[in-house]
Amino acid sequence: MRKAWEIRTASPGDRAYPPLLAQIKKPPPVLYYIGDLEEACRGPCLAVVGARKGTAYGRWAAGRIAERAAACGVTIVSGMAYGVDAAAHQGALRAPGGKTVAVLGCGVDIPYPEAHRELMGRIAAAGAVISELPPGTEPRKSYFPARNRIISGISKGVLVAEAGLRSGSLITAGTAAEQGRDIFAVPGNINNVYSLGANKLIQDGAVPIVVIDDILDCLGIPRPLDRAAEEALGKDEALVYRAVAGGSERSVEEIARETGKSPAEIGALVTILEMKGWVQTAVGKIFVAK
Repeated sequence: MRKAWEIRTASPGDRAYPPLLAQIKKPPPVLYYIGDLEEACRGPCLAVVGARKGTAYGRWAAGRIAERAAACGVTIVSGMAYGVDAAAHQGALRAPGGKTVAVLGCGVDIPYPEAHRELMGRIAAAGAVISELPPGTEPRKSYFPARNRIISGISKGVLVAEAGLRSGSLITAGTAAEQGRDIFAVPGNINNVYSLGANKLIQDGAVPIVVIDDILDCLGIPRPLDRAAEEALGKDEALVYRAVAGGSERSVEEIARETGKSPAEIGALVTILEMKGWVQTAVGKIFVAK
């Protein structure tokens, strides 16, 4: 982290203070931050948390989901720890214009862990690093449960990418449930100790992420056309495909209202898209072919 970073403060009611965080029970009276907190939290935020140790799969899932969400304008929030946290921040930073926020259990002038000093600087340059603890406060184990309420409080939803049964990520998920946030989990190998926590969350009602874009659909985030779609589809086909991609399932009538085209036109375009393999239809609904 560069020494030139200016430490700023924000309190509830300030423009830089994350709006969702201000609505939780006992929001932090002061946030210390470096970077641009107002800009970082201007759009929807998604917390991505998980095991510090764990598997390459958990880190891949966290990074890939974070990258995809960040590319769609979602700010990724995590705790800058080893493992899943770092993978989530790095995934967001790989996305063009990707934004990410790190919430620390120490002062924002203390890189923790020290090995993530350079990552901390990159996060601050593309988003913000924040803490409710004053500068100079050294990390303590007792600070992290309270830190977790900030991670979930900033966010519309919390994704647990990988976690054991005693993982701190489950504390974050529990806090998120109390705050009324959506909870998502990446299903894992039932023979892997680091999957037990995420699988248990699914058993208890968390939304399983079967394909990466599931999380965008659940949060109501429109999916931009990828390059392949841009090249393969005509103007009207792309218009309909965007409308379908904007929700988990759509009807012809819904797409017609959204696009201004007649149901007959939509029906014909959906048929073409289905023949090309871009959408699927079943029981009167239209889905993106994933």
